[in-house]
Amino acid sequence: MKISDILNEKIIAVDLECIDKDDAINKMVDLAGNSGLMTNIEKVRQCVFDREKLVSTGVGKGFAIPHGKTDEIKDIVAAFAILKNPIDFDSIDLEPVKFIFLIIGKESLLNAHIKLLSRISRLMNKDDFRERLEEAKSPAEVLKLFKEEEQTYFDV
Repeated sequence: MKISDILNEKIIAVDLECIDKDDAINKMVDLAGNSGLMTNIEKVRQCVFDREKLVSTGVGKGFAIPHGKTDEIKDIVAAFAILKNPIDFDSIDLEPVKFIFLIIGKESLLNAHIKLLSRISRLMNKDDFRERLEEAKSPAEVLKLFKEEEQTYFDV
C-alpha cells in the first residue's frame, strides 16, 4: 500500500495553526474525520492520545507521526499537515515539529499499519523531500509531492 493511496486533498492541510501538541492532535483527528472512514471519532481521538502518552511520536527533524489502532474505523485513516508555525511536540531530538502525519490502523491490520509507518518515516527523513513539502502551497501540491517521491523511492 502506498502513502498516496491513503491521502487525498480533503485530509491534507497547509499552514495549519496549532498552539500546542494536544491542539495539533485534536486538529489532525478532526482533519482525518473528513475521510468518512471513522465510525466513532471520539474513540479514534482517544486511541491517538493513549498512544501518545506511552512515548512521544515526535520522531525528529521537525516531524511527528501520531498514530493509533482501533476498530472504530472502516479502513486505514490518515491525515497530513504542514503547520503554519512549528510547535513543541516532545520530539526525540527536542526540535519543534512542522510536519504531522496522523495514521490510524485497524487492530486486525497490524502489518499494513507498521509498513505505512515505516514508509512515512523513510520519506520524511529525506531532507530534500521535507524542503519541497515546506514550499507546498496547497493540499493538491502536497499530494503530488508524495506521489512523485513514492515513485522514485519505493518499488510500487
